[in-house]
Parts: sequence; structure tokens; C-alpha cells
Amino acid sequence: MSDARIRPATEEDLPAIVRLAGVIWRAHYPGIISPTQIEFMLARMYALDTLREEIHAKSIRYECLFVGEESVGFASYGPAEKPGVFKLHKLYLLPACHGRGLGSRLLRHCEDAARTLGARRLILSVNKRNTKAIAAYQRNGYTVAESVCVDIGGGFVMDDFVMTKELVP
Repeated sequence: MSDARIRPATEEDLPAIVRLAGVIWRAHYPGIISPTQIEFMLARMYALDTLREEIHAKSIRYECLFVGEESVGFASYGPAEKPGVFKLHKLYLLPACHGRGLGSRLLRHCEDAARTLGARRLILSVNKRNTKAIAAYQRNGYTVAESVCVDIGGGFVMDDFVMTKELVP
């Protein structure tokens, strides 16, 4: 889409990211995880203090996707523990914008930015039941590297595939 643009998020964008995450998660995740887990994870992952800490203390970068003047998606990425490896922490797009190539465009933007910062590989975690996202990542060259189940507290787990892609220069 010619009127789509991506720009780095600033701290002033964080409240809008929180609101957008709430809309996207509540539309996308029912049937994948329970409504109670959705609210638990939103409260945990999208508290403003959590996002600020990610940006300031963990070197995680956020990118905002706009179509015209409307914020329709966002992503975040940053260095992982191993040298040369970055992790895509988040990539979300309003459901009404799916199927237009916007998610792939945002993903390529993050890959290019990570490569510029020295990444040779990008990894991500995706819920095993999130078949739509898994297929999208596979279309973009990602493969399943492992299966993990992580206790996140509150009686919940993240039952995920870790997917990976080598970033060629």
C-alpha cells in the first residue's frame, strides 16, 4: 500500500501502542488462549512501565505502522542473549488490515533494521495454535526451530514454537 509508512516509536507513542494491542489481542486471540489469559498477558506485557523498561533498559526498539494517519500495527525487536541474534518480540496488525502485505512489510522492516544493527539471525516465539501467524512467518522464510512451554505465572503458560530466519547481508 502506497500510503503505508513505518516509523520508530517514541515514548509518546506507548499509550497508543497499549490501546492498539488491546484491540488486536481481544480480536485475534479468543479461541487460541482464554479470555482470562488474554487480559493477564495484556496487563503484564503492555503496562506502560513495562514498555518503558523495554525501551530504556533492554534496548528493545518499537516500530509503528500507519496507513494514512491511522495507526494499524506495531512491532518490537532487540538483541537476544547470543551475539548476532535478535528477537522479534511483537508484531501485530489490526485484523482489518490482514491480507494486504502490511505484516510482511513490517516484518521485512524489522529484519532490515536488525541486520543493520549486526543481527545475522532473527528469532521469534509464536503460540502453537496461532496457525495464521505461523503460516505468515513461514511465507516470509521462517522455520520452526523448537517447541517450548514457559510458565508465565497466574496459572498460565506460553505454549510456543520458536521460529528462526537467517538474515543474509
